[in-house]
Amino acid sequence: MRIGELAALAGTSPRALRHYESLGLLPARRDHRGHRDYDENDLRLLRQIRVLQDFGFGLEETRPFVECLRAGHPSGDVCPASLATYRAKLAELDAVIAELTQVRDEVRSRLQHAEAATAPAPAPACVFTPPSHPH
Repeated sequence: MRIGELAALAGTSPRALRHYESLGLLPARRDHRGHRDYDENDLRLLRQIRVLQDFGFGLEETRPFVECLRAGHPSGDVCPASLATYRAKLAELDAVIAELTQVRDEVRSRLQHAEAATAPAPAPACVFTPPSHPH
């Protein structure tokens, strides 16, 4: 299939495919007329790349998964390098979550402090004093 067809099936652009090709993530095969030529295996590679990118993986982080698929595995995430990449991404996400939790707690604390400082003062308490009766 041609580059435009592959791009449409993968939900990306021909420009992105050329970029993946320049990075070595996508093969650079040409047909007898010099046009880029792709097959179903290339579509599998692209779908793997796109899913990982949706999860926040950078293009270089997708390389172990692509290589795993190219090695003939039915899934790109069964190879040791892919598993190591998953572990590294999970550690990165855990660190970001911890940092965001700390920031959220600080913002909450500042909000509570600001609300307490700007709360209206309570009205003075009214104390009823009965009138005194002279005897």
